[in-house]
Amino acid sequence: MIQQESMLDIADNSGVKSAQCIKVLGRSGTRKGSSRPVASIGDVICVAIKKSLPNCQLDDKKVHKCVIIRTKTPVKRADGSYVRFDSNAAVMIDADSNPIGTRIFGAVARELREKNYMKIISLASEVV
Repeated sequence: MIQQESMLDIADNSGVKSAQCIKVLGRSGTRKGSSRPVASIGDVICVAIKKSLPNCQLDDKKVHKCVIIRTKTPVKRADGSYVRFDSNAAVMIDADSNPIGTRIFGAVARELREKNYMKIISLASEVV
């Protein structure tokens, strides 16, 4: 579960290394009675870039959008199994929901297929 102020690793080659969640978009789900909106795999969030490479093509002073591809919190699937990862990770996207980078590092959850992020699925090396 990703909420405001959560730190994320960026798992693509856009030049961004880490980012901080500013806002969860289009999601009003809460966790255990808390009134904070939380995001899970496949949700879009607004982020501020915290660490990037010197040749990064994105501006550090602007707000960008990401889609979450991995979370530490277990996500329950329809067959009753759970999937969780070692880190919280996201992929930078543009206004058309296409990834900015041309490579995706690490595994990607299968839930992205249901949310129509087929370009991210095709770029990923492994779908879990």
